[in-house]
Amino acid sequence: MKPGQTQRRPWIVGVSGASGTPYAAAVLRSLLEAGESVDLVVSRASRLTLLDETGLPFRDAHWREDLGAWLARGADGKPGTFTAFEEHLDAVRHWSAGDLAAGPSSGSYPVKGMLIVPASTACVAGVALGLSKDLLQRAASVTLKERRRLVVAVRETPLNGQTLRHLVALDDAGATVVPASPAFYAGATHIQDLVDFVAGRVLDAAGVDHDLYRRWKGELGSGSRADTT
Repeated sequence: MKPGQTQRRPWIVGVSGASGTPYAAAVLRSLLEAGESVDLVVSRASRLTLLDETGLPFRDAHWREDLGAWLARGADGKPGTFTAFEEHLDAVRHWSAGDLAAGPSSGSYPVKGMLIVPASTACVAGVALGLSKDLLQRAASVTLKERRRLVVAVRETPLNGQTLRHLVALDDAGATVVPASPAFYAGATHIQDLVDFVAGRVLDAAGVDHDLYRRWKGELGSGSRADTT
């Protein structure tokens, strides 16, 4: 570091192969707009999901271009919906999912914590069992052993007993499990509102400020946007 510079302490964001790439996009945009640094790990399986859900590729050699196109797309699939994040892309560092010598694979690499969004049941199992088969799982294992904050946004339904036991194991290890279950009391009128609610709850668990959804204020009907007159 140069004199006067502070040490970079990013959030690791891991994107697994579960359906729900708009959740990851909303979390990433909000982290960047909040002035946070991000270390991004996109699993191989998630690239197939991203292609299926958005029509967009994610390539290691063109990751910045592909990330920009992904984050600009709304949950309804419309390109160019978001642009405010673009000036913050320099705060992102991408690590290939197969790079087990990457910075986040070591506990001495300084980070604030890790968010896995969305988290597939295979990813949940790998982290709970400590398999470390790729960088995403390894970084999560390191996050747990270093007693850093780990938020796991599991996206699957229904959940079988094996996955439930894995989620309990993660909770016991200190992780916060956030099911990707949108609520409706915030007055959602668009698919993006539902996505933003889940992304906001992930960020709440991480302690990152955001304004993605309307919070409950203890007043019945305060979330309704319908015209009742």
